[in-house]
Amino acid sequence: MCRILPRRPDSRGPRERLRALCREELVGFEEVMGYGMPGYLRDGTAEFGFASQKRYISIYVVRTDVCADFAAELAGHDMGKGCLRFRNPSKIDFDLVRRLLRATAATTGPVC
Repeated sequence: MCRILPRRPDSRGPRERLRALCREELVGFEEVMGYGMPGYLRDGTAEFGFASQKRYISIYVVRTDVCADFAAELAGHDMGKGCLRFRNPSKIDFDLVRRLLRATAATTGPVC
């Protein structure tokens, strides 16, 4: 039996906004495509990325110190190890993402 999944709201606008935010905040980072998603590298190391999955948009915060600093705020979200998921692209907290990007750019801590 085939189960029909509900259609996800259009994610193109939010993805474009995420990319613009990354390019604005991650000055000096190299933008690359890896594993089918945009990633942002500093000195050859991936530190941030995002992807549009079938049922959500995922944002990859790779700096462990940034994840630790934002643990209280991220606790209320669908969060895996370094992966923040938004099931509805129109509800992405862009203010939080901007702060995560700024913290990523400002630190050189370990990556997970």
